[in-house]
Amino acid sequence: MATSSVTLGYPSGTKLFSDTDNTGTAVGVASASSTIYEIEVDNSANAAASYTKLWNTASGGVTIGTTAPDMILYLAASASKVFVFPAGLVFGTAITLATVTTAGTAGTTNPTSDVIVRIVYA
Repeated sequence: MATSSVTLGYPSGTKLFSDTDNTGTAVGVASASSTIYEIEVDNSANAAASYTKLWNTASGGVTIGTTAPDMILYLAASASKVFVFPAGLVFGTAITLATVTTAGTAGTTNPTSDVIVRIVYA
């Protein structure tokens, strides 16, 4: 897992989070209240569907397979998708994410190959 977060020039204060190998381990994107404007998920390296799950909780408060996610994004096999939220999607506490091969709350199995996740947030 390789993560990074950089501040973008426009709009002011917006950040880009990037994880080039998102798995079934809880990863903290933001540790405070934040608004998501765009999520890009690249599952093109996998022959099976993947599910990127997001929690409105700090990463230490998430147990993968037990803690119910606040949002689940479905990614078809060998596909990439961009989810855009023009008005913003507010996570009032924090943003945590993980990607597994099972929908719903259950599931802890990592995708076979890398899943790349990028999030634009402020």
